[in-house]
Amino acid sequence: MEIATHLTGPTYGAQVKRTLERYPNRIAFKDQQGHEQTYAEVSDLIGRYQAVLTGAGLQRGDGVAALGANRFEVWVLGVAVQSLGLYITWLHPMGSLADQTFQLGDSQVKALVVDESTYQQRGRELAEEAGRAGLKMWTMSPSDFASDLQAAAEAVGPQPFQTAAAEDDLAIINYTGGTTGRPKGAYRQHFNLGPSTADILADFELPDTPRYLLIPPMSHVAGTKVLPTLIKGGTVHLMSGFDPAQVLETIEREKINFTLFVPTMIYALLDHPDLDRRDTSSLEYILYGASPMSESRLKEGMRRIGPVFGQLYGQTECYPISVMSKEDHQNPDLLLSCGKPVESVDVRILDPMGEEAALGEPGELCVRGRGAMTGYWRRDDLTAETIVDGWLHTGDIAKMGEQGYLYIVDRKKDMIISGGFNVFPREVEDALATHPAVSQAAVFGIPDEKWGEQVTAAVILKEGRTATAEELIAHAKELKGGVQAPKEIVIVDQLPQTAVGKVNKRALRDMVTSD
Repeated sequence: MEIATHLTGPTYGAQVKRTLERYPNRIAFKDQQGHEQTYAEVSDLIGRYQAVLTGAGLQRGDGVAALGANRFEVWVLGVAVQSLGLYITWLHPMGSLADQTFQLGDSQVKALVVDESTYQQRGRELAEEAGRAGLKMWTMSPSDFASDLQAAAEAVGPQPFQTAAAEDDLAIINYTGGTTGRPKGAYRQHFNLGPSTADILADFELPDTPRYLLIPPMSHVAGTKVLPTLIKGGTVHLMSGFDPAQVLETIEREKINFTLFVPTMIYALLDHPDLDRRDTSSLEYILYGASPMSESRLKEGMRRIGPVFGQLYGQTECYPISVMSKEDHQNPDLLLSCGKPVESVDVRILDPMGEEAALGEPGELCVRGRGAMTGYWRRDDLTAETIVDGWLHTGDIAKMGEQGYLYIVDRKKDMIISGGFNVFPREVEDALATHPAVSQAAVFGIPDEKWGEQVTAAVILKEGRTATAEELIAHAKELKGGVQAPKEIVIVDQLPQTAVGKVNKRALRDMVTSD
């Protein structure tokens, strides 16, 4: 059914245009080298990029793929594309050439833009693929393997910021990381984008004027906080790559009051000697998410940094789903919760028969809301499996507590069945993390003739601490019992991660089973 125009409101591009016009002289972006761009300068570059794209023959409905680090031009490009009624698809910053090449073909884009300052070698490889596919290609600055978008933008001169998209135009295709097999693209139209921004502004506790330190890839969840920051008249401080010492120095120097971390980043900060030497008192809000966080390490963070933590929960297919407030973090009974659903999202917990699970009983979390994906791009089969009777099945096992708090027990696909018993890795990870020598733990299953699956863990020890695998197994057995305790633990220096900072358990399984 077609959406009546009077019910739609502004498109994403119209929202951005209005925001940038509201604070023309404020600083929108600042990078680690001290380069700054005002809101007016950002708006000007959007118009120039749009003129280059249309001048190259791209038309409404066409797609653009992009590979970029955390630089303001990457965000500008996304807005320029979407505001024209084109769609954007971001290549994973740490993705393989095979996955990125697959995405170029599957997304049916007509053009590719690469940030050659960070991805020069990969850019060259992708240029060959783009040439074979007949794609138009630019790099964001001068290069010897593609057209120069910067020079082209300078050549066209000042241009108006166009808002040509309609509410039902395809806006974005977000591909999953591909760690579970072939990547699949969750696509959204313009009317899907506004509610997510509204939920972030309504339910997340952003400071009045955010000074947002953006560290994880802008192309993923960290980038969803850029427009809310600008709507509130704030500044986005850009950092490519995570270095604990540099992060702490930047927080102190720039008086950062808001940032977003994945749990592994928080663990690294807590383990870094500079934490106690740097002034982090400006921090008002630290969002964390993307993967579960150890309860013991979260308590340590609140003790050493302050009562500034908020948890976000969502996924590629629907974002955001829930948030846990700073106040909720002061209740020890809620620390394993991921909070309450955001305003625009409905949730249900369904048992394997598709019936509503009893209060406190685990089942699959299902959601619906305007921030959800329209479906999987060119995968009607997967869309039909995932969206059933009007509900999007997340693949997460959850339970609903009293007063409406959600608890994510684990990923459906990560659940281990050992000796006929269900073992949820997160519970075992939390148990291991209470050991004083443990910095991080990842629990996964490997095939086993006796048990079906063997509970296995990879553990990083804190600097200067020691513990044997036997000690850690005994510790987990004392807390969780023999069924859930790992049968094998490997001590590692680091855990492999996906492009968005989640622990790559598939890589860990391969590592252990290949030994």
